[in-house]
Amino acid sequence: MKRLGQLLALLGLLVGFLGWTSPQRADAANLSFVQFPTIQPPVLAEVNRINRADKKLGTEFGDKLDLNNTSIREFRKLPGMFPTLASKIVKEAPFDSVEEVLEMPGLTDAQKEVLERYIDEFTVTPIEPILQEGDFRLNTGTYD
Repeated sequence: MKRLGQLLALLGLLVGFLGWTSPQRADAANLSFVQFPTIQPPVLAEVNRINRADKKLGTEFGDKLDLNNTSIREFRKLPGMFPTLASKIVKEAPFDSVEEVLEMPGLTDAQKEVLERYIDEFTVTPIEPILQEGDFRLNTGTYD
């Protein structure tokens, strides 16, 4: 029995060696001739979903700093605004007009000058809840 096991092991090694030295290649079979049908689910209704934040960016909000919706970090684009004036604007919002920002309580003359310098960079649009939720205006979660 032991002899038979040795003979089978030797035969297996020889067959393996012959397969290893063979010039033939083993390629995977080409199954491209098999066509599987693709099933498309029926479209019951065409829904045009629009992200409210992206829709807002298509308005003047995308070009100017919205005093009612812009996050505090966006005010860094204007020297002298971040962080003191920007935080005051975020806390005092909402505003009905851009000029109303000049009437915030506790502004110094220097702060009023800064606001007047950038008054054309501001806009006021209705509050968008998606841009207010979770203290987004104070912390956008973007750190650079």
